Formats: sequence, C-alpha cells, structure tokens
Amino acid sequence: MSANPEPRTEKLTFRRYKDGDQAWKDFHEKIFDGDHSHKCPTYIQSTPPCQGSCPAGEDIRGYLNVVRGMEKPPAGMAWQEYAWRRLTEANPFPSVMGRVCPAPCETGCNRNEVEDHVGINSVEHFLGEWAITNGLGFEKPTQSSGKTVAVIGGGPAGLSCAYQLALRGHAVTIFDEHELLGGMMRYGIPGFRTPREILDAEIQRILDLGVQTRMKCRVGTDVTLEQLRQDFDAVFLGMGAQSGRALPAKDADAPNVVTATAFLRAFNDGRLSHVGKRVVVVGGGDTSIDVATVARRLGHIENAKPTDFEGAIAGYLAQDVADLSLKQGAEVVLTSVFPIEKMQANRHEIEQAQAEEISIRGGLVPVAVIRGADGRATALRVAQCEAKLAGGKLNIEIKEGSEEDIEADLIVSAIGQAVDFTGLEVFDNGRGAVNADRNYRVQGQDGVFAGGDVLRPHLLTTAIGHGAIAADGIDDFLAGREATKRPKIDVHSFDLMRKYVETGLPLTEIDEPVRGTDSSTGAIHNFDNRSERYVIAHDQLFLGHFTYDERRKRSFVTLNRDSALGNFEERIAALDEAQAVAEAKRCMSCGLCFECDNCVVYCPQTAVKKTPRKQSTTGRYVYTDYDRCVGCHICADVCPTGYIQMGLGE
Repeated sequence: MSANPEPRTEKLTFRRYKDGDQAWKDFHEKIFDGDHSHKCPTYIQSTPPCQGSCPAGEDIRGYLNVVRGMEKPPAGMAWQEYAWRRLTEANPFPSVMGRVCPAPCETGCNRNEVEDHVGINSVEHFLGEWAITNGLGFEKPTQSSGKTVAVIGGGPAGLSCAYQLALRGHAVTIFDEHELLGGMMRYGIPGFRTPREILDAEIQRILDLGVQTRMKCRVGTDVTLEQLRQDFDAVFLGMGAQSGRALPAKDADAPNVVTATAFLRAFNDGRLSHVGKRVVVVGGGDTSIDVATVARRLGHIENAKPTDFEGAIAGYLAQDVADLSLKQGAEVVLTSVFPIEKMQANRHEIEQAQAEEISIRGGLVPVAVIRGADGRATALRVAQCEAKLAGGKLNIEIKEGSEEDIEADLIVSAIGQAVDFTGLEVFDNGRGAVNADRNYRVQGQDGVFAGGDVLRPHLLTTAIGHGAIAADGIDDFLAGREATKRPKIDVHSFDLMRKYVETGLPLTEIDEPVRGTDSSTGAIHNFDNRSERYVIAHDQLFLGHFTYDERRKRSFVTLNRDSALGNFEERIAALDEAQAVAEAKRCMSCGLCFECDNCVVYCPQTAVKKTPRKQSTTGRYVYTDYDRCVGCHICADVCPTGYIQMGLGE
C-alpha cells in the first residue's frame, strides 16, 4: 500500500487553453491549410505510468480493464480467472504482493492528478484471494524442451525464474539451503503480513508445474558449482542477500547487537518468543519497521535471562514458551539517519508503527555501542545528523556535541543486507554483488544468469521482475538464439493481435507492401503499439472527462501499544467483489481506448465511427472514415486516455 496523497482543496480544472490564448504552442499542431489539416487521427497504444513503475512489469491496465468489464474474457472463462491469468503472466504471487508490495505503481498512477490513485494493490489482492479460494492453477506446457536449469535460491527471484522456465517446458530444479521455499517472503517478512498458508498456496502452484526442489542443500558447500555446470544446461543465481549488515559503530560486536535478518529469521523459525525490555532498531526501511512491530508483539518477560533471546537469535537455543500473562510490552525505538518524512519505509506502515507507540526518531546516526561490565550492550550512542543522497552515495554530516545514549537490552541493525558468497566467490564483483547485463547474463560465465538481491537489494517485486527477464534470456540461450534486446520500457502490455485471435476475428498476411492499410485485414489501419518506448503522461490525457470518485480502501486493523502485544493476526482484509470492480472502474486506461464514445460524439464531420460489432474488440472500438475527416483534431482533444493522436497522412 502506498501513501495517500493529501486531499485537494483547490478546484480542479483541466482546460488546455487559457482565455486569450491564440497561438498553438506545439509545432506539431501547426500543420494546417485552410479548413483542413494534413494530419489525421492515429491510434497509438502507450504504456501507462503504473506499468512503467512496476518492477515486475505487470499488465496492470490490462487486468484492471478485465475487472471493470471493458475487456471480455475468452468464451467459457470467468472474468476473475482471466484477470488473474493476465496478472500472473508477470507475477505468480498476486496474493502475497497484494499485501506487502509498497506499490510504486500507485505512486506513478495518473489518477493522482484527478484526486487519488487507483487501488491497484487492493485489486491485485482480491484477484489473488479469488484464485486461491477457487483452486486455480497454472497451465502446464504440452511439450518438454529436454533442457535442464538449476536455480540457486528459492526466494522471489528464483521462484519467478523457475515459474517462467517451467511454462516454457524446461526442467527446473531449485536448490535452497532452507527447509522451506520462499526466501525473504518467508524468512524476512513476519506472518501477520504474509500469512503462511497464502504463501504456501502460491508456491505450490509453481511446484505443480513440475519444478523439482533440493532443500537444505547449499550450493558452494553441499554441492559445488562445477557439479551444477556439469549436470544442468544453465544456472540461475537467485540466492538473495540474506546476511544482514553489521552496525557500523564502535563496539558493535556485543552479543546483544544483531542484524535484522538474524532477528526475523529467529522469529519466523519460531525460536524467538520474547525480547528485552528496551529494543533499539537502526534502519528506516520496511525491514526495520518489521523488526520494530515484531518486537512490540513479542514483548519481554520480567527476570528472563538476557542470554535467552540472544541465543535464540543466534540459532542455537530454543526459548521456553511463556504465558502471555507473564509478558509485558517492550519499549521499542527506531532510529533513521533520514527525517521521518523521508524514510524509505512504506508510509502506511510507519503510521501503523506509530499507532502502536513505537518511537520513531529521524535524523540520528549510530556512533557507538555502550557496553556494560559483562560485555553486553547497555545503550546505543547516537548523534544528530543530516543525511543526503548524491550520485547514489549517502553522505552524513554529524552535528558536533549532539550525542545522546538510548538505553537498550537489544540492538538490531536493519541497515541493509549482504550476499553470502561462500563457495561462490567467483561471482563476487568485489562490492558484494554480481555483475550482469540487461538480460541478467553473468559477465564471463556462459550459461549463468542472475537476478534479485544478488544484483542489488531492492523490493520483492523487483526480484520477481529480474527472475522473469532472466528466464527470457535463459530460454534464448537454451535455444541457441542471440540474446533479445530488452525494450526501453520492459513490461507486459496489452496485445491487440492476441485479442483478435481470442475474439475470432480474421487476420491475413500482407503479400506485398501496400500504400494504405485501411482495407487490409493483415494490419490495423493507423494503429501503432509504442508500449516498448513510450510512457504516456497525464498532460497527454483529457482529464476533464473524469469526475471525482473516492478510492475504495481495504479495511485495516490498527493496533495500539496494549493490543499489539501477542497479536500475530493479519491486519488487512481484501476488497469484496463489488468493491474491486468499482475500484477498477476508476482506472483511466491511460494509452488505450476504454470505449467512452467521446470521439464519436464530438466529431463535427461524423468521420469517427464505431467499429461494427462483428469486427470490434478491445483497442479497436472506433475507426476513422478518412474521406470525411478534415484533420480538425477534436477527437484527439477529447480522448480521455491519449489513445488518439494526430499523425501525418492523407
């Protein structure tokens, strides 16, 4: 969920010209001659900014148009299933991502220029839940390629890559050092944000495609890379960055100073049942919020041995399960070098943490760990600072004389993650990551590809996108094809040709070049799909078409300090069907016709007409009679989605 924008107070206006304007501001619109123009309407499919902002490359506009009822599913298929299948062409985890993705797509949504973004994340959540409830599965390929691929790591990148490769008929085996698949989705995010039965259901669908697993098997120690190179035709590196970064402060090697990954792993493994009375978390991202909210829920037990939770986090001691009645709430402080308003964590999650009375303090940098006589940390010394990002580097200026000590029984470093290259040192580029090209081929390693946090730690949905793109590259490699040049805008998009096939409309081949395509069934006249190179901005839309329509929001349980203790229930509920449909109808279908009839109604020459029903499909709802068209560009001016643009022609 992304942050809600501040409510608008000014009156909305979308007039393109102000009173007194007499001159065209764009030379493209100046090609006029008397009462006609040498420009005519063209139909240009563009990428909407939601899809351009989605790291997984989902066809967001496509599945929202299915949900809203504009695009019809193939005969015999429910619209919910069709929308889910369109969504999962890019992302096999809609129910998980619908809960935890910070939704950069919503930040990019053009609807923000009207009143508020479309609740894309909530519609995705609804479709994921519907698919699980109705037992949907992926369709197995009819033929096997005979090729084998080893996937190292069963997290979001590895599972995404395995899923895409299995759909292409390749035999995939996942190697993972954990007992269960899921990676950071399981061992990094607490269960009250990703219910384990939901995660298991979405992973099982991938395994049902025939994907094999070798669990508790670490490549580099239990099996060598050389063995994989001999036994498999290609290898994908998706082992993630599951080693936490130590706190960069003096005496940070105290036994009760731990990393966020170790803390969350202990909690998700069931080893950690309580923490110290005073917990300090250093970070500012989503992981630090997860640590803080988990600590708030675990609480502390009076007179407990401090070595209990230290040992549990270290992985060699299981704690006794204590009665909740014996627990008390922990005092949790979260510090960040950035001010609260500039922290990278999801704004909604920050607000929920503050509601639980977790103290979030921005503009503080850790300086040193204060130790007691037993060597354990008793406080974290911090100083006020100003942090700036410049050229991808973080510069921190410390305010002299501003140091203070924050008392702590447990200090958790949530400042980043690192890749464990033990046994795989050949891939370490010297900066703790793997070098790869745009197809995610590892440099200097033929047949080896990589994706996810081994390239750069980022969002789960980013790792999913990496896995899908790497799968394309692996498929090309296995087939002996040259690597495909990735498009400038690398997303899944609406395919008008596929829609013609689904609808049963005839398509013929063009035998020889022709001057015009207006009467051809082998091409669509004056249509161009620019989705691979053009994201349509809000100023290309006729926003005046859209009226205020408040976003349908999912219900969310907000806890306080007391109710959070021991509460590990899910806090978010999916939209119901009516709400999901209503929310999808708020989509402005940027860059693709949504059949509003404006161009037909406002054309003064009746040159723009509805395509006959038997020849009509999504994206081909209207056509232009060029014998009548005078190039007045009114149709383009009143097109809400920017699908109609004026292009040179006769």
